[in-house]
Amino acid sequence: MAHSVFKTANATWHLIGETSPSLQSSDRYEALLHLARLVRKNAYAPYSRFQVGAAVLMGGEIYSGCNVENASYGATICAERSAIFSGVANGARTIDALALTTDPSPGTPLDKRSPCGVCRQVISEFAKDHTPILIDAGEGAAYAGEIIALGQLLPWRFNL
Repeated sequence: MAHSVFKTANATWHLIGETSPSLQSSDRYEALLHLARLVRKNAYAPYSRFQVGAAVLMGGEIYSGCNVENASYGATICAERSAIFSGVANGARTIDALALTTDPSPGTPLDKRSPCGVCRQVISEFAKDHTPILIDAGEGAAYAGEIIALGQLLPWRFNL
């Protein structure tokens, strides 16, 4: 997979596609990833054992969420939606950036760490095609993770 590199103060990111993050956002990217990693530890995942954490920048504020499973699988909520819905509940309507982690082992393929289809659609409701999505590569990896634009992650999103 061809990629370019984006360096923040303490991390190196792989850029996928036409993503062009702002250097002004680099501190926020590190804060988003750090918070996603912290909140992942609060995930309630007794069935899948797949803990996910997310942090989203909306309206200048950061909101976080983790996945919460339920014996009735339809009542389960993913970390990304949990974080976004928290932002919406606080009056935010636009996603400026989103970070997520599954606490992957270094080398875990991107398709095993990226948002599910439902989360991609919810992200698209509040984000623009160029909105950066930060996907954690895991602590101990040679780089922080990938940054991919929503339009690259969900190229033919449903939109009214």
